[in-house]
Amino acid sequence: MSSLADIRVDNLISQWTLSKRSGQVKASIIREILKITSKPNVISFAGGLPAPELFPVEEIKAACQRVLEKYGPPSLQYSLSFGIIELRRWLAEYISKRGFKVEEDEILITGGSQQGLDIIGRVFLEEGAVVLTETPTYLGALQAFDVYQTRYVAVDMDNDGMIVDQVEEKIKKHNPRFLYVVPDFQNPSGITMSNERRGDLVQLAQKYNIPIVDDNPYHELRFKGEAPDSLKAVGGDHVIQLGTFSKTISPGLRIGWMCAKREICYAFERLKQGADLHTNTFAQYVVYEYLASGAFEKHVEKIKNAYSERRDVMIKAMEENFPDSVSFTKPDGGLFLWVTLPEHVSATDLLEKAVEKGVAYVPGNPFFAQGGGYNTMRLNFSNAQPEKIKEGIESLGEVFKRHI
Repeated sequence: MSSLADIRVDNLISQWTLSKRSGQVKASIIREILKITSKPNVISFAGGLPAPELFPVEEIKAACQRVLEKYGPPSLQYSLSFGIIELRRWLAEYISKRGFKVEEDEILITGGSQQGLDIIGRVFLEEGAVVLTETPTYLGALQAFDVYQTRYVAVDMDNDGMIVDQVEEKIKKHNPRFLYVVPDFQNPSGITMSNERRGDLVQLAQKYNIPIVDDNPYHELRFKGEAPDSLKAVGGDHVIQLGTFSKTISPGLRIGWMCAKREICYAFERLKQGADLHTNTFAQYVVYEYLASGAFEKHVEKIKNAYSERRDVMIKAMEENFPDSVSFTKPDGGLFLWVTLPEHVSATDLLEKAVEKGVAYVPGNPFFAQGGGYNTMRLNFSNAQPEKIKEGIESLGEVFKRHI
């Protein structure tokens, strides 16, 4: 029951004039589901959470100490909107190793890559502007772009990623401001775009002079197989790349980056200044010190081994417990896989029954910018121990067998 104070606040807000956009942006279904699944007896495959038991706590503790000793007061002070120079130099060298030379002034540090999406929206979008994207696509991107009253044009996917053969006609018809893709271990599907598709997409972007937004938080999390060429390496200045340390070091530090040609980075900087002046100075120094220590590469290998095991356990359990009418992707990395139920079955309707059995997932419909996908769902395999994954998939299999 609401308190008297809550009621008074609600009444007050109802009398204020809010912007149209404040009422049009929907709450994230993932965040809402996490409220439901926070109970200790629910095994949740709903979030996109890295495993907390694998966070490099001791190394981060040591990095914090080094920051205070080496940098002192400047590490606690306001800093450049672009980000601290040490971290930008490290990232420029790191990205350049993937095949496209970038400089430190082509790197902008952000509060996670989610802020990068918002900045891109601020720079490129207004009411009615079109974004061309994969379907399904990352829900957080839709949330970020929805603020600007964006229209979406969706392009189908198969096991090789976005079907680029559909793209040119849609560019001609809708004149999108940019092409948005998650090319490596896509959230939500787990699919990776093939080298051939990357080349074809870049050719179209260059032909029609449209930027590609390469949202790339999962690149480092490859468990098997050969990595395709970086989309930034293929497309160069036509590609705006977003990256983050949230999936490899810690999401709580909120350190990400944007990589683009310097002219557009200056535009990004101006729009960022109005939002937060600059990204957390201390956290930037902590991440830099952690990277400079050489601990990053070893830690990535550690989490890759753990997530690979959990992925294998989940797939094996699905093969053993899901009906034959249920299909799913088998990604070579990342944090997610994608489940497709028979067309007549609603994953949203099944969610309540699954939670009653002690397991949760994210229904697929919200990942479809133009609607649809009601018979799909996303499962996360990184944030549960192998024995819990087995238990949760067995329970989910029982729900499927009973209701499909």
